[in-house]
Amino acid sequence: MRPFTDTGSFHLDTDHDKLPQVALRSAGLTVVSQGVILAVQMFATFTLARLLTPHDFGLVTIVTTFTGLLGSFGLNGITEAVLQREKINRFLASNLFWINLAQGLVLTLVLAASGSLIAHWFREPLVAQAVFAMAPTILVSSTSVLHLALLKRAMRFSAISINDICARVLSVFVSIVLGLLGWGYWALVVGVIAQAVSTSIGAWAMCQWIPSFPRRAKGTAAMVRFSLSVYGHFITSYGARNVDNVLVGLRFGTISLGFYKKAYDLFVLPTNQLLSPMSAVVIGMLSRLSREQQQYKRHFLTGLSVLSFVAMAVSADLTLVGKDVIRVVLGPNWEATGGIFTLFGPAIGVMLLYNTHSALHLSLGKPDRWFRWGLIEFGTTVLFFILALPWGPEGIAVAWSASYAVLIIPAFWYAGRPIHLGLGPILAVTWKYILASVLSGITSAAIVRELHVLEGMPGILGAEVRIVTTSSVFLVVYLSVVRIGCGREPFTQLTRLFGLLGWKEKFSKSFTVFQSAS
Repeated sequence: MRPFTDTGSFHLDTDHDKLPQVALRSAGLTVVSQGVILAVQMFATFTLARLLTPHDFGLVTIVTTFTGLLGSFGLNGITEAVLQREKINRFLASNLFWINLAQGLVLTLVLAASGSLIAHWFREPLVAQAVFAMAPTILVSSTSVLHLALLKRAMRFSAISINDICARVLSVFVSIVLGLLGWGYWALVVGVIAQAVSTSIGAWAMCQWIPSFPRRAKGTAAMVRFSLSVYGHFITSYGARNVDNVLVGLRFGTISLGFYKKAYDLFVLPTNQLLSPMSAVVIGMLSRLSREQQQYKRHFLTGLSVLSFVAMAVSADLTLVGKDVIRVVLGPNWEATGGIFTLFGPAIGVMLLYNTHSALHLSLGKPDRWFRWGLIEFGTTVLFFILALPWGPEGIAVAWSASYAVLIIPAFWYAGRPIHLGLGPILAVTWKYILASVLSGITSAAIVRELHVLEGMPGILGAEVRIVTTSSVFLVVYLSVVRIGCGREPFTQLTRLFGLLGWKEKFSKSFTVFQSAS
């Protein structure tokens, strides 16, 4: 793709009339690609958990906590600025590229120089070597931020998806090969480096644009301010999402951190693999509808309703089968992770709904409000962590669930104020699914408990049978409860969505059969 004309203007913005359909198709493509990435990641987790130790994963988690924060300086901020701005040209993009590259170099040097301090802090000498090796990934990643942002603005999510899949496959391949060769935690370190390099090379290949030298361009300062506000929120959010790693690592050591981190990774998997990659699609579409408030509200609430239908089912089901999922994916040496994950499970659906409030702030051009909310989120979450720390990693998991339950309603109230989107419409499209998931989860647990033969089935096979049986029972109960409580509307919305995605022929028959049977 060549994003700019000879005069420097961006010429690949989608026509306003076609925007909803293009956005939905992009979302569908993102879902499919993330499904592929999820399969790759699950294979990697299944394999590496048997090649490496909890100590290896805990050690690398310490390092990625810092590289993730510093390496996202441009990715979280500049990307949203490029998506939200009404018009952009190659001079603005070039200025942002060089600004981002400069800060990437500075942050790389700062982190590399901090390796010994971080190792001393966590009382783990090996951390210093890993920090020094992984610090350059910050600079490497900064070279591709603008190229990826321009691809997202042009709705070229097929290119982004191919790039993501290739980078993830390369990373997994490298890590598994080195794990088999006995490299220990270095297998994970080199895998992270390989993914960053591959992503950057792919971004330049997909978006064939060479930045010009910096020059005065109207709007540069405004976009930088926008980016800084977004990154300010990212810092607070990232802090809230990673201070738990720091507390567990400092208080209980790298082995406990390894157990906890694997449970947390499964907890945030739906967000990382589905919601986060789709955020660019949602922000891009809603940004262009921000001046038409009725359409804006209608599209947002419809999307929130569909997400509620799916998210609450995923949350309840993973709560029921979480321990067995851990047994299958990680193996018998990770039983402690299964216990921790069951405490995360109830909050998965709430977390998915909560994270959509960011789309309101960013698409309305209100990153300053998002940043202020991030401060509240950080303070609340950290307070819950401190109170729960005496109960170990299990207490931190409960603290996560409690913090989302407390924050979700005020978060939507605050985000919706600029367009007078009150809590009433939001609750109207979500509460029935929340209640349905709770009732269905309790009912399904009672039904499965009566199947005593399942409890005595040993090993991986027993775990797989329990997962399939429990999930099947839950799915039937949940869809039945939703059909009784909500009528045909949720299924009609999904059928319509699949139609817009081009999947109607494949999926609508299933929902039609279910509706007829009901």
